[in-house]
Amino acid sequence: MIEIRGLHKRFGSHRVLDGVDLTIRDGESIVIIGQSGSGKSVLLKHIIGLLQPDAGRVVVDGQELAALRGPELLAMRRRFGYLFQGAALFDSMTVGENVGLGLSENGGFSREEIQRRVKEKLALVGLRDVEHLKPADLSGGMRKRVGLARALATEPAYILYDEPTTGLDPVMSDSINRLIRELQHRTGTTSIAVTHDMKSAYFIADRLAMLYQGRIVFAGTPQETRNAANPVVQQFIEGSSEGPLAAL
Repeated sequence: MIEIRGLHKRFGSHRVLDGVDLTIRDGESIVIIGQSGSGKSVLLKHIIGLLQPDAGRVVVDGQELAALRGPELLAMRRRFGYLFQGAALFDSMTVGENVGLGLSENGGFSREEIQRRVKEKLALVGLRDVEHLKPADLSGGMRKRVGLARALATEPAYILYDEPTTGLDPVMSDSINRLIRELQHRTGTTSIAVTHDMKSAYFIADRLAMLYQGRIVFAGTPQETRNAANPVVQQFIEGSSEGPLAAL
């Protein structure tokens, strides 16, 4: 599991995280919700060790990330897959090269094994015979799927999703949501997503956690979230401009 305790982070005078406490259980799908600029992506970067906390701890599988260095930290990061908000594919590479990038960079895989995994993971996200195409040849939804195939290629224990439905139409968003949920059930990976899209959040989450003023102010199931008494949670999930939430 992942345990986050008393996590603090500031950039200059701006305090982003102010004592985040959250436990992410093995095999669950958790969605972190909150306003733009509330620190959701910053929290993801701490979970994968791309940022170091000013105070507090992030513990993954019993190991505190801040204590890891060099090869140990790289080995821990390989336990994670990451679907970036814009898919973050390399335009100069083919689809196959993008999906297999982590395998070729990490080493230890033959060319045949990389090609096998590329085909397997693309098929898993519903894409076949696209290895030779370039990202420019793909629709937005297809690029998201390729990004997800790349995240899956190393067969990680954890997958992080940064706004997985941003920029997609409602039909494609639903397709991506269903794919995320199906993959979580089929592979047993722990899924951690951040999103503003409440329809997506309710669909893919076992639990939702709300980040507000640098802290987790609520965590619960989708039904518990809908029924939450916290006015901050209610205003956010209803998308209302009236209430305690102010524009960040």
